[in-house]
Amino acid sequence: MITTERRKPPVVLALGVLVAVLASCSLNRMVMKKAADMVSSGGSASAFTEDNDIELVGDALPFAIKMYETLLASNPEHQGLLLTTGSLFIMYANAYVQGPAEKLGPEDYIKKEALLKRAKQLYLRGAALLYRALDKKYPGFSEAGEEDMGQYLGRMKKDDVPLLYWTTAGMLSAYSLDVFDFELGEKIYSLSAMIGRAYEIDPDFNISAIDEFYILFYSSLPEALGGDREKALFHFNKALEKTGGHSAGPYVAFAQAFCVPAQDYEGFRENLEKALAVDENAEPSIRLMNVLAKRKAQFLLDNDYNYFSFLPSPYEEW
Repeated sequence: MITTERRKPPVVLALGVLVAVLASCSLNRMVMKKAADMVSSGGSASAFTEDNDIELVGDALPFAIKMYETLLASNPEHQGLLLTTGSLFIMYANAYVQGPAEKLGPEDYIKKEALLKRAKQLYLRGAALLYRALDKKYPGFSEAGEEDMGQYLGRMKKDDVPLLYWTTAGMLSAYSLDVFDFELGEKIYSLSAMIGRAYEIDPDFNISAIDEFYILFYSSLPEALGGDREKALFHFNKALEKTGGHSAGPYVAFAQAFCVPAQDYEGFRENLEKALAVDENAEPSIRLMNVLAKRKAQFLLDNDYNYFSFLPSPYEEW
């Protein structure tokens, strides 16, 4: 006789029910804090980052974010919860709002602009939570000017690196979508100092996350704002070294940041094919990022005529 084991309800569903019950009954704040500790622990993020089904993750993230916001209402200064919620806002904006928007053609201009505007707001929403966490640890940090920033950053330790990384990523991603937002533009110096301090403290954060960030950072900014292609190339090679070639992200970033501006079609294809050849299971901790990067690589290859003026467009044959 074949027996089937009854599955336990998914953790996220169970926690969602717990949050609803606790909130409606106004039970002890300590219990809510326990729930906040549980969902913001280091292992909770791996449920998303180690998954290879990006649609499943995309469907789950909005619910998870709203659940975390519910917990934050009862634990507004919970450091782990602020970091988790803020970083998930930024992750969701990048992978599931900005990413799909960038794949839309000119005929979907209005939809694309609406999605990019939404992505910017999500980036800023996540960054605001992360700044709140930094201000709690270092009062006045978010309002610090250039002359005071160094004093704040000099006091920071390794456990501050995730906050520095995700805040910088969110703010600069928002700026990249609206370079005429001068209020954001004025923060580039402090953001550059923040990510620089993070790299100084923990250059191997999330294996090569900061190196991969720097590839686009240094290659996309003008020199007057800190752009430096030699530094971008340095971090590209560092990322490959640290990941052993098991991350597709650096290859995709290099193809976009170096090969497209130089109209180097051979280098473009070579790097994107290397990205597609990456075994997404070789490094479980970045499995989701690899799946996303590989999909982007395939999209870029399929639409190469949009990036190289000498390639014929398939629409020209109509």
